[in-house]
Order: sequence, then C-alpha cells, then structure tokens
Amino acid sequence: MGLGQRAIKNHLPLLFAAYLVSPAGSSAETFRPSAPEASAQEVVAIEAPLVPIPPEAESADVTRFSYIVYGDTRGRRDGVELQYEHSLVIESMLSTITSLRDGPDPVRFVLQSGDAVLNGRNPTQWNVSFVGLINRLTQEAGVPYFLAPGNHDVTAAADLESPRRLEGLDNYLSAVSGLIPADGATRRLDGYPTYAFGFGNTFVLALDSNIAQDSTQFAWAAGQLEGLDRERYVHVVAFFHHPAYSSGPHGGSRVERPTAAIRASWMPLFREHGVDLLFTGHEHLFEHWIETYQDGAGEQKRMDQIVSGGGGAPLYRYLGEPDLRAYLAEGRAESVRVNHLVAPGPEPGDNPHHYVVVHVDGPDVWLDVVGVDWGSDFQPYRSTQTNLSGPVGGR
Repeated sequence: MGLGQRAIKNHLPLLFAAYLVSPAGSSAETFRPSAPEASAQEVVAIEAPLVPIPPEAESADVTRFSYIVYGDTRGRRDGVELQYEHSLVIESMLSTITSLRDGPDPVRFVLQSGDAVLNGRNPTQWNVSFVGLINRLTQEAGVPYFLAPGNHDVTAAADLESPRRLEGLDNYLSAVSGLIPADGATRRLDGYPTYAFGFGNTFVLALDSNIAQDSTQFAWAAGQLEGLDRERYVHVVAFFHHPAYSSGPHGGSRVERPTAAIRASWMPLFREHGVDLLFTGHEHLFEHWIETYQDGAGEQKRMDQIVSGGGGAPLYRYLGEPDLRAYLAEGRAESVRVNHLVAPGPEPGDNPHHYVVVHVDGPDVWLDVVGVDWGSDFQPYRSTQTNLSGPVGGR
C-alpha cells in the first residue's frame, strides 16, 4: 500500500478533524503561542533571533553547518486561529534543531519561500496565525528566519505601484523588519523585499519572483553575484516563490508570468554565475529538478531546484510535465538539459507536509526531507536523503 493510500485510510480522518477543530488538550492547544498585540492596522514584527547571523567576515572559516528550507504555510483559518498544519511543521523543526545543536552541523538559519498567510493585505492574518509561530523558531530555537514573499503575501501584481501590492508589501516588511537587512545595507535592495546574506561558505539570495520581470531587482541581484568572493562562497543559493519549472497546478502545461520571466532572464543569470541551488514553493508538494549545462570554460555544471511547498497549505498533486522545448532551445548554446529527479505523487495524500534540512560540509551538500504528522514515513528518494554534490542522480 502506497503512502497516499495509507494516508487516506489511516490518517486523513484525524487530519481533517484537527483541521476543523482544535480541542482543548490537542497538540495545537498544548504549544499554542499567544497572539501578538497590535492595532487592527498594524502587523507586529517577528522577534529578532536570539542568535543572529554574524557579520560576514566573522563566519568566513565556517564550512560545516546545516539550514532548514520550506514554503507555503498559509492556512484556510488564517486570521481566526493559529495555522494548525504549520504548527506541526514548526514543532518538528524545533525537534530537529535540538537534535543537531551539539553535533557537527547545527542548524544556523531557516529559509521560507513565500505564502506566509492567505491574504497578506490583512494584518490580522499575520498577527493571529503566523507571527507567533515564527517567534518559536527565533526565540525557542534562537535561529534566524528569512522569508521571501509569495503571491498571497504581496499579491501577484507585476506593477510595483499597485495599491494592493503596496498594502501587502507594507505588512510583509513590518513582519520581517527585525529579520532581514535594513534599507541602506549592502545586502538589501532599498524598498524591495530583496536581500542577501553570507554565512560560512554559502551565499544566499532572496528574491521577489512576483516581480521577476523588474529590471531594478535584476540589476541589483546581478551586482551581488558579480561581486562575490567565489573562493570563499563555494555554494550560492537563491530562494524565491515561483519555480522555473514544476508539475503541479501552477506548472505542467501552464507557464505563469513570473515563471516565464524566471526562465527568460534569471536562469541564464544563475548559470552565468554558477548558482548551484534554488529553493522555491508555490506548488504545495515536493519535487526535485536538476539542470545541467556547460559553463564558459566548457565544464559540465549542475544546478538543483528543490520545490518544497509543504509548510501547511492545502496539498497539491502531480498534474503533468512542463513543456520545456522553448526553454531548452534557448539554452542550446550552453547544452542545457533538465532532469526531473523526483516527481510528486498523483494524489494529494502522496505529498505530505514537510520541510528540508540542507547539510553543508565544505564542498559537499546533501539534503534530508522530513515528512510531518501522517507523512512521517515520506521517502521521496526511496530514502529521505540525496547528495547534491555528485553526478546527476547520484545519491
């Protein structure tokens, strides 16, 4: 019996019951943080981490650590109660962070690829359903938390001056004001939810893919990549909401506007600068893609895209392969090839809520996918782990 069948037969009744009610004495009630106090028009800032990312120079010699990645935490009860499914993910993360704390690769930060809440223009949804949960990570675990905006957070508007986008953006920036570099910092694009940071041998770039066509954001990111010390930063990571390619309801035969811009402009930029790892969401499932290409010196390179949208939003399923013929034709000079290493299952119950732990050890990187609740036996690689440093498909 497959994971989806087991989930449906054994666990979904409990899941739906928990989704509809949170009775006294349930796990959600046990660790429910208090809602932050705020006016109806103000989003309360997530508390700054007890152990922030140090200045870049101070971590230059760090070559072994881990970090957590996930996305899409919005829930259908946003603004009414704490995000229940997201709370299960957070509880598991706290356990993982504790278990790794005294080992060789402790968790140093968490990345979230967007869609924090259902309607980012509603301050109550941030305050009641999201902020208190993230405070558990920054305070109980003490780790930094970095959020890239999704379409539910700042709307899908391409126009930077759209009133609805500006409303959502203001709430997003209020929530993360103590977490991301401030305006005026070298690693922040002023006025944008676009920023970067370096820790150890890894450089991380956060983008707003809702405005993937924006030339100002693109130029700033290109400048960040061009100025990198690649002797130190042997790993370059980008995280954002919309995948370059995917096989759920936002992918397959559909090519959404942000995806088209990412394929046309951002993927060539990432190849040019040797970005080796992309984390995206938008699809509420897990899948793993590998793009191979030849760099300017004729050397074979690899860029992995992990789609991890299992943070608590309603689950999606596989709907078909994307049509990449035009994309591959555009990349013919670089011998671009795309391999769908792990595809999601055909039923939502095949694709549980989850998060990813990325382990870094010098030049080597591997990841561990952690399924949550009824998906605790999720093994997308016929195990939970895969190596991102070897040949394509290597484990």
